Amino acid sequence: MNNLEVLKRNFYARNSVEVAKELLGKLLVRELPEGRLIGKIVEVEAYRGSDDPASHAYRGKTPRNEVMFSKPGLAYIYFTYGMHYCLNVKAEKEGIPGAVLIRALEPLEGIKIMKKNRQTEKIKELTNGPAKLTKAMKITKELNGWDLTQGKKLFICKPVSEEKFEIVTTSRIGISAGAEKPWRFYIKGNPFVSCKGLVRKTA
Repeated sequence: MNNLEVLKRNFYARNSVEVAKELLGKLLVRELPEGRLIGKIVEVEAYRGSDDPASHAYRGKTPRNEVMFSKPGLAYIYFTYGMHYCLNVKAEKEGIPGAVLIRALEPLEGIKIMKKNRQTEKIKELTNGPAKLTKAMKITKELNGWDLTQGKKLFICKPVSEEKFEIVTTSRIGISAGAEKPWRFYIKGNPFVSCKGLVRKTA
């Protein structure tokens, strides 16, 4: 894939929920010395601030979550369960907390490298979960705060051609507080979605 158009900062400087839905179908690109990896974003979750008890920013700004308050379009990466990294994209305007968790990708390019990184030959297991996709694409805490609008190392692009798909809306996964908010979105019928979850509606 050549001539990919990198998403600009104004794409991210909007309500987290709207950014989350519009990230579906976009391409996550990771540039490594051994090659370029590309995955289509097929599942996301939106997180906000003081109105979202499931958010890291719910109780205000801390050293851990400061990227959530920074300028839009930055990578917010955190370590969880003592073993996994999760990739989020900073949404909302600067000073307003918000982020979108990238939950699953459909592998498109650099699949051999992804298999090596994940130590599996099962293509459907490569990137169908937030911890799986970061391992497949070698995304670690070193990229926390990385500007995704630079168009190098780690960035998000528009697809080469627009794809029509239905968006399924569900409650978010693996949380207790704020579980009632229907802020998880995925591409209907895509085999790389992590799980179906409790469906609230189809948009």
